[in-house]
Amino acid sequence: MKNIKAIIFDAYGTLFDVNSASEKCKDKIGHKWESFANYWRTTQLEYTWLRSLMKRHRDFWQVTEDSLDKSMKAYEIDSSMKNELLDLYKILSPFKEVPEVLKSLKEKNYKLAILSNGTPNLLNELVKSNNLENIFDDIFSIEEVKIYKPDSKVYDLPINKYQIQKNEVVFLSANTWDVSGGGNYGYNSIWVNRNNNIFDNLDYEPKHQIEDLGKLLDII
Repeated sequence: MKNIKAIIFDAYGTLFDVNSASEKCKDKIGHKWESFANYWRTTQLEYTWLRSLMKRHRDFWQVTEDSLDKSMKAYEIDSSMKNELLDLYKILSPFKEVPEVLKSLKEKNYKLAILSNGTPNLLNELVKSNNLENIFDDIFSIEEVKIYKPDSKVYDLPINKYQIQKNEVVFLSANTWDVSGGGNYGYNSIWVNRNNNIFDNLDYEPKHQIEDLGKLLDII
């Protein structure tokens, strides 16, 4: 970790809680809100991978809306809630330790960036709504290459911008497939394992896994 020049974060599920939109509506959705949120997230990711494979690109907001439509039907949630859930998705809550950790990292001499499936508008709104707009040097969106993670074209974006080596990047994600994608690409990938999950068998095993971003400060 001595030669690290950039620390790059996945956004959804890593910095920001993707279930927080549904959680804010749990009184309306009922006890099934968490399984509904997980279903929505799983469907959303499946659609990104399938669209990449089919070469039928739609941006992340369209994918999010399409996956929500399916999820609401699957869980028999009244369609009148759709706009409320989508509006809340634009302002997802950060995990509790995120703001302070990012501020601590900002004081060090690293490039700090987000590398995400999200659209530029979505990501900028998310960062601004959580008062993090002065933290990041760059917000990289897959819309620059029109294909979703874990395609290597996505992981190329920071390398090309900063003109650095792959092993000079620390990449953090809570998504095991994304950790493997970045790791197989050549990043120093760290798994943010908040829920004590099991890592996937995808030809990569991270040297570090942490239960929250606060542990990153110990590693670097």
